[in-house]
Amino acid sequence: MKHICTLIAASACLATAAQAGTTVNVGIDQSDAPWLAFMNVFELPENGGGFVFGSPWGIPDLNASFDDGANTLTMSPNTIGDPDPFWYQGGGGPGAPGNKSMEANLYQEVTGGLEGTTVMFSGTVLSNSFTDAHVAKVFIRDFAADYSSSVDMFADIDAAGNFSISLDTINDAARHVQWGIQVRGVNVWVTDVDPFGNVVLQTVPSPAGLALLGLGGLAARRRRTA
Repeated sequence: MKHICTLIAASACLATAAQAGTTVNVGIDQSDAPWLAFMNVFELPENGGGFVFGSPWGIPDLNASFDDGANTLTMSPNTIGDPDPFWYQGGGGPGAPGNKSMEANLYQEVTGGLEGTTVMFSGTVLSNSFTDAHVAKVFIRDFAADYSSSVDMFADIDAAGNFSISLDTINDAARHVQWGIQVRGVNVWVTDVDPFGNVVLQTVPSPAGLALLGLGGLAARRRRTA
């Protein structure tokens, strides 16, 4: 029989999470959960789409905003206040077209404790008003110990409604399991964000399981999305 648990259930359930056949349910927690933020920057498709750089960012810098009172997480197009032509065609300012494709990743990560399990990530999308200039996805990723490769599950966020994705993780305690939300599209000057839309997801009170069990902690090293 398949064993099912949630991160809210803490020690009794998660202590057995590494057993084969276990399903661990995760969701979109509120702001006090151990969220991480990583930005990947690419050239625009018309400029070849090549990878430029990736690095950890602050959560607000992803244009990710939590409202715990309203139980919402809003992700909007990325903005860069630097007017350099590196970021904006012809230089930044109101109405200036972006010159890079930004991939904002908001996620949680566990190293050790979820190996050999089925991780199920589910939640509710309240609205998605993004234009074709941006794509929002939910994901689960199982990275090798050195982040050199990963096994992934991605799903597009197309409209309001419930989502649920799952991934069978590799049975290796050195691997890093991530789940979260990704928004990719052209960078937008701060005064021009609204016409490009956003995505709003419902959050839930953060579970105690991660903190109580210390499931390997948060990885200090993070790598770009392949």
